[in-house]
Amino acid sequence: MSWALRFLGVGNASAVELGSPMSVIEHGGAPWLTIDCGGEGLTAYRNHYRAMPDAVFVTHIHLDHVAGFERLFVDAFFNSQRRGKVRLYVPAPLVPLLHKRVGDYPNVLAEGGANFWDAFQLIVVGEAFWHEGVRLEVFPVRHHWPETAYGLRLQGALVWSGDTRPIPEMLARFADDNELIAHDCGLHGNPSHTGVDDLEREYDAATQARMMLYHYASAADGEALRARGHRVAMPGECAVLAEPTAPRAEPFEG
Repeated sequence: MSWALRFLGVGNASAVELGSPMSVIEHGGAPWLTIDCGGEGLTAYRNHYRAMPDAVFVTHIHLDHVAGFERLFVDAFFNSQRRGKVRLYVPAPLVPLLHKRVGDYPNVLAEGGANFWDAFQLIVVGEAFWHEGVRLEVFPVRHHWPETAYGLRLQGALVWSGDTRPIPEMLARFADDNELIAHDCGLHGNPSHTGVDDLEREYDAATQARMMLYHYASAADGEALRARGHRVAMPGECAVLAEPTAPRAEPFEG
């Protein structure tokens, strides 16, 4: 069955018209794993799939990546079929940050009797995790502060950089199987994000040729990046992925 990456949003935190930087790995035309849970991105997810995510990987805790969690909590908690079953794959160093930012509101329901995490199945991850029998890898990136942001690899198919400065040393290790690389890139860089000059300086031509750029500031900036020869993602765009070479587990019996 075919694999694809759907960009629900491609903008930076200020580019509301481009949507939250959030995506979905699809398998056989259905959502398989959602990356992040921003506010605009969650709306785009609901509009496209007519449902809410069943599984989310969290790259980091800036609000344009986690602001949708309150809505996701309400959707899951008040649905007996979903309560406690929405999987959240969260790198271990991010768990206390996520709890402080979205899970620690006092008395999450005014009526009482509920905890934020009751709605979810929290799966704390390290260097790798299994989802639907497929192994995915996790690696730190350079964003804002050490050990606060992480990328994701589905070997042979996709590397999602998350918000980051250039990470050539990481991509040499985690994008060595001809994966599509979805990479943070704006027209201008800053201490937390990659600019196009940074990208072109730090990566060789072969690596750049496998990239789709996202997390830019405006439609005009996107056009400027294209004018420099780069493939730039659009909101709602769906990119075909190669068949993953990632390890797979045999189904459990019993």
